Amino acid sequence: MLRAELTTQLVRLRTLIALACLAAVPVLAAVSFASSAGHRNGTQGGLFGASPYSALNHTMASLAFIGPLLLPIIVALLATAIASADRDWGILRYLYIAPVTRTRLLTAKLAAIAIATTLALVCVLAAGLIAGLAVFGWHPFHIIGAANLNTSAAIARSLAASGYTLLCMLAMAAIAFTLGLLLPRGAEALAAAVAFVVAASILNGQPAMHPIAVVLPVHYWQDWLGLFESHGRGLSTGAAIQIATIALCTAICAAVLQRRDPAA
Repeated sequence: MLRAELTTQLVRLRTLIALACLAAVPVLAAVSFASSAGHRNGTQGGLFGASPYSALNHTMASLAFIGPLLLPIIVALLATAIASADRDWGILRYLYIAPVTRTRLLTAKLAAIAIATTLALVCVLAAGLIAGLAVFGWHPFHIIGAANLNTSAAIARSLAASGYTLLCMLAMAAIAFTLGLLLPRGAEALAAAVAFVVAASILNGQPAMHPIAVVLPVHYWQDWLGLFESHGRGLSTGAAIQIATIALCTAICAAVLQRRDPAA
């Protein structure tokens, strides 16, 4: 089941184009910032301003740029496709006859989503690192207004940031997968998932809506930036919210598959 899900979804032209778009952003950014190699990127601060200093700087800046919107949209695309493709193609009932238990079907799809989400994140990180090495080279991780990080500290923090981002994207994938099971068509589920990300991002920028924003997983997606700042908040609260979201969505998906026929 897992092999079938991966070979069916990951080799689709739509999926390959989406992953290529993720990889293209860090590459194009590196080319556009090539003239600033070894120097601050204009007057920008934070990771964006320090992007041209080294390959790892550029990788983390790419993740910070893609993480809030483009990456979750691609993850939602992959997750809704895995959730709804069998129903859209009209073969879900045949899977049950095969027989394939609903628990096995859910487990295989969740595993496929986890792998696809990881692949999407790896595309961003690998493209950022390779493009950064080619254009900026390997140098100490530069933090504007603070001392450079040594190699071991920079790699450790980058791995922590990547792991936290993966957890956040798995929460997004769980939401999109749940919508894919609940809504009649995959396109509707994708639109709802994108609308959720956009609406939650807007809520984050409205102080009056803070009590609502803090219960949504999107609110905590960029908390990893604190790993590269002197006064960043911890990741424990955000990680707990992401895990709770994944657990809740998984429970809903299991209930949906056990209690009604999603093909109906």
